[in-house]
Amino acid sequence: MATTTSNTMCEQTRKVLSNYQGSRGELIPILQEVQGVIGYVPREAMSEISRFLRLPQSTVYGVVTFYSQFHLTRQGRHKIRVCQGTACHVRGCEKIIEAIRQKLGISPGETTEAFEFSLERVACVGSCALAPVISIDDKVHGNMTPKKTEKLIDQLLEKKA
Repeated sequence: MATTTSNTMCEQTRKVLSNYQGSRGELIPILQEVQGVIGYVPREAMSEISRFLRLPQSTVYGVVTFYSQFHLTRQGRHKIRVCQGTACHVRGCEKIIEAIRQKLGISPGETTEAFEFSLERVACVGSCALAPVISIDDKVHGNMTPKKTEKLIDQLLEKKA
């Protein structure tokens, strides 16, 4: 089964690459498109991209790991980002992270087993007046508390059921 998944990822990557000329300047757009199709940038895709662009694999890996927009592992369907900016920190973002840990059993940088939720810390969402802030699927929620956070997660779980 792993080979089938690997072959599928390579096919999907090759399909993306067919839209490009092979210029080194296309690396980031290619990575973005591959991640959009597969959901993350797997090792197999990085190998295909490095061959296509005639770049060392270490260069492709370096770009993927440098930019926080790229992921090396499969992410959850719902992405929860907890702001760690000064205002959010002072107003209790750690309590929100702890509530998420308790509710979903994951810590920042992790994804639930069923790939339903991923949790990450972000430096700043840019909504300091609403601190503490989280975003779920790129929708910003302000003035959060642990209970409000749990309620939002419950609503997403109810929609799934």
